[in-house]
Amino acid sequence: MNPPDTPPPRLFIVDDEAALTQALCSTLAIEGFETQGFGDADSALQALETQRCDLLLVDLHLPRMRGPDLLRAAREFDPCLVGIVMTGEASIANAVEAMKAGALDFIVKPFRLDAILPAIARGLQVRELLLSNAALQRSLREHAAALETANRDLAAANGELAAFNHSVSHDLRAPLRSLGGLSKLLLERHGPGLPEETQRLMRAMGISVDRMQHLVDDLLRLSSFGHGAIEPLPVDMAQLVHNVIDELRADQPQRQIELRIGELPPARGDAGLLRQVLVNLLSNAFKFTRLRDRARIEIDAQADEHGATVYRVRDNGTGFDIAQAGQLFGPFRRLHRADQFEGNGVGLSIVKRIVERHGGRIWAEAAPGEGATFSFTLAV
Repeated sequence: MNPPDTPPPRLFIVDDEAALTQALCSTLAIEGFETQGFGDADSALQALETQRCDLLLVDLHLPRMRGPDLLRAAREFDPCLVGIVMTGEASIANAVEAMKAGALDFIVKPFRLDAILPAIARGLQVRELLLSNAALQRSLREHAAALETANRDLAAANGELAAFNHSVSHDLRAPLRSLGGLSKLLLERHGPGLPEETQRLMRAMGISVDRMQHLVDDLLRLSSFGHGAIEPLPVDMAQLVHNVIDELRADQPQRQIELRIGELPPARGDAGLLRQVLVNLLSNAFKFTRLRDRARIEIDAQADEHGATVYRVRDNGTGFDIAQAGQLFGPFRRLHRADQFEGNGVGLSIVKRIVERHGGRIWAEAAPGEGATFSFTLAV
């Protein structure tokens, strides 16, 4: 049953027997179809140039053109057109010829209404599927074109971002280095002759310059980690962890930290980027256990329910309210006051971006005063 505003299916009936054509047109019109009859292939093809047709009923033998040939020609006008071949000569060869031409069905004369109506219904269902598929293909092409345009725009934006990074690295870092160097030089050469308050202010200026330099470096890293393809190579995670810990211990030789390193299966990914993940997570663990008399940091791995390796960094440090965990991985998000723990809130956003570029995910578990656990997977 067609919706009220939808015109009934339109059938073209092509047969050189005028009486049969007229009878079939009248009978099918009573069944609710729009029908139009033709006595030859040429007049049917001419009508197809300007008129809608949903299904073609065509005789196997027509003057100057066989029915299968007419079907092939008709599909040049409408690739979704469905055809049914009619014949008084039932044979396997004729049926095979009709099907090769794209006919959906093969009906033998004289017709019975209970045979032709189901064939037409099947044909119209197939046409709807063909039309839906054609519409889907058009939509996919349009989306592909839009995606290609978006990719070009993204490439242009990435180029602009790279140019900006270059500008920042040269135009902003250079004066910062100069300012920092000059303040230290002034303090070294003239500090003893300056009032104590002036010396304090100059030292504070030097600290601010150092923080600004770290912030610029972090921003450059954050922007660069989102681009470029990753070539997955074997990475010795155990060796990487030991190297990072050795560097952190050398930087803080006075710290007494209990380190527990469990089994760490190798991974696949970019070793340099994964090192940055471990640097950020382990340096955070070192930082937030600073107030503990007996600091403890654990690094291990375990398989999840899907068999994927989950790497974990746990500490018994300050911790945080797990309700605020959603803020952790955004740029410049801090859960502790700057006068308690240094940092600019960029490190974990860098970690999240690197992990996601490796097809993995990262999450945290914590409680105030009870430490924190950061877990991540990799799936490249």
